[in-house]
Amino acid sequence: MFHGDEDPKWPKHPGELKDKADLRRMLDGYDTAIRYVDDQIGKIVQWLKEAGVYEDTVIIISADHAENQGELGIYGEHATADHATCHIPMIIRWPGKGRAGTVDDGLHYNLDMAPTLAQMLGQEPFPIWDGRSFAPSLTEGQDSGREFLVIGQCVHVCQRAVRFENWHYIRTYDDGYHLFPKEMLFDLEADPYEQHNLAESRREVCDRALRHLGDWHDEMMQSSTSDVDPLWTVMRERSLVYNRGQLKKYCKRLEATGRGWAVEELKKRHPHEFVGAD
Repeated sequence: MFHGDEDPKWPKHPGELKDKADLRRMLDGYDTAIRYVDDQIGKIVQWLKEAGVYEDTVIIISADHAENQGELGIYGEHATADHATCHIPMIIRWPGKGRAGTVDDGLHYNLDMAPTLAQMLGQEPFPIWDGRSFAPSLTEGQDSGREFLVIGQCVHVCQRAVRFENWHYIRTYDDGYHLFPKEMLFDLEADPYEQHNLAESRREVCDRALRHLGDWHDEMMQSSTSDVDPLWTVMRERSLVYNRGQLKKYCKRLEATGRGWAVEELKKRHPHEFVGAD
């Protein structure tokens, strides 16, 4: 993350992007990976058909995260709580129960999958599960999405985001050296690539997002066995493991590559990283 070195183990992933040809190389490599996965899924489907069990098999295709490909200035990484990182694929084929050709535009968490599977299988979800079933979306095409989602990132950066209607609001607590502003707001219908931060011009939307965030935080803390928000545990321990101890070296690289203008701002935001000798 803090150098331009290439790893021979990953020949399709460039160490840095200097021009559009480098970007094309990286995107083509990513698309190649997607095509490879698609082909393997096709083989599995064919095997199921040949075995005569395809119509008796539930198929669920999903992922743990998506990937930024330029959004927020990040390429080939999933380091933020933005829409590009957190909007995951979800394809479900459920013979005999699922409605074919249905597209669900509702807002759901990953953790909603467990109670959904329980309901589809005729079982009661465990009382301690936080998820909410979206089985009606699968069986009836009924909207069972949430009013809003709160999304977190506590590794590369510390952020919480609120996804609602066409909006994606991001609040940054630790920028992971990216110099993100405290607040970002994107209209995903008009600006799907997150190019225009509307936080200053649409304060009323930010206020709605903050109310959602506050309500969610109250609910989470009331149901928690701890009186400490885990995000703040990360902040206090300075345990962003991908970044810590890298800033001095990174600043030298910035200066060497004509981006020294960012060094003073990084020092202001992260003074603790400059304590002690080089």
